[in-house]
Amino acid sequence: MTSADPRITVLADNIHLGYKVRTVQKSRNPLRFNTRRIIKPVLKGISFAAREGEFIGVIGRNGSGKSTLLRALSGLESVNTGRVYTSAKPQLLGVGAALIPNLSGSENVILGLLAMGYSPEEAEATRESVIDLAQIGPSINQPMNTYSSGMGARLKFAISVAAQPKILMVDEALATGDATFQERSKNAMDKMIEKAGTVFLVNHSRGSIEEMCTRVLWLEDGQIVADGDTKQKMEQYMTFASAIGRGELEYANTFLTAVKDTYAKQNPDLQLTP
Repeated sequence: MTSADPRITVLADNIHLGYKVRTVQKSRNPLRFNTRRIIKPVLKGISFAAREGEFIGVIGRNGSGKSTLLRALSGLESVNTGRVYTSAKPQLLGVGAALIPNLSGSENVILGLLAMGYSPEEAEATRESVIDLAQIGPSINQPMNTYSSGMGARLKFAISVAAQPKILMVDEALATGDATFQERSKNAMDKMIEKAGTVFLVNHSRGSIEEMCTRVLWLEDGQIVADGDTKQKMEQYMTFASAIGRGELEYANTFLTAVKDTYAKQNPDLQLTP
C-alpha cells in the first residue's frame, strides 16, 4: 500500500504482529508433557492511511488488537512483517516510563515534560496548565503510587497533550473522570487538531467516539473489518456487539461477514488475511 498524499501522517502497510506463547502438549508418556513456543497472531495484515486533522476512533471487542495496534504505530512494538510510516514521532498516551511512583504528581509533571523535550523553564511555565487539565485536586501533591488508575491516567493524559505532538494515541484515558474532565480533554485535543494533528482514540464509550471522532476503524480478530463514517460504523458495531450479547452468534457472524465483504469491495487494494 503506497500513497503520495502529502497530508498522510500515519501509513500502515500490511502489518502483522504476533507474540510467542508457550503451549503444553501431552506426550506418549502420560507422566510427561512437551512444551513448545508458537506465534500467536495479534495483528493480521493491517493497512490504512491517516491524515492531518483526523480524529480516529479505534473500536472492537476485547482482544481484537486495538491497544497492540497503537503500540505498533507508535513504535513501542516491532511488527513481524509490513511497515509503519509516520510523518512525526507519535506520542502514545502515557509517559509512564519517565514517571516515578514515589514522587508527587506535581513533581512528575515536571519530570514528564522534561522527558518530552521541554527546557526546565518551559516545564515550570507549563506545570499549572497541566495540573489544571488533570483535575485531581490536592492529590497532585501526593505520591503517584497513592493514585487510583483513573487519576494516574488523567495526569498522564494532561502531560502528553502538553507536548503538543503532531500524532497522539490515546488508549481509554477519556473513559475516566467526570463530564467536566471529558469536556476539558475534548477541548485540549480539538486544539491539537486545529494545529494539523492526528489523534487515535481507543475507547469503549459510544458517546465519546461519536462526539469526538471524525472516522472509525473497527477491528475484529486482528483485522480491520470496517473503516469510515463514525456514526455508521458505530451503528454497525453496536448491531454486532448486541447480537453477541444476546447469544445470537449465527446472526452476528453473518452480519460481520457482510461488513467485511463491503470493506473488501470498497478497498480492493487491501487484503484481509483469511
